[in-house]
Amino acid sequence: MAYPRSEAFVERQLDLAEAARALGHPGRLAILEVLASRNTCNCGELVDEIPLAQATVSQHLKVLKSTGLIQGTIEGPRTCYCIDWDAVRSVGEAFEKWFMEIGEAGQCC
Repeated sequence: MAYPRSEAFVERQLDLAEAARALGHPGRLAILEVLASRNTCNCGELVDEIPLAQATVSQHLKVLKSTGLIQGTIEGPRTCYCIDWDAVRSVGEAFEKWFMEIGEAGQCC
């Protein structure tokens, strides 16, 4: 019997999958790297650094923000983005714990 996605998996699996999806594009990784090096940035500055169109960068920012990995603060006509380091650490710890747990299951073949 098929189940709706939210019922077929535990919350931790859904959360890890959402984080993996957010980190699963090189453009989003590049955005995080630029934000980490600058601490804060607006979309136009990111477009200058990353070889993607402004609309594409905006879409990637939306994904990262909806996942909670970045925050956006409106400053006049622009939004300044920065990394939410607590969220990034939390995702890293969740993946580390998950990898440790599945690694304890044993070896294959």
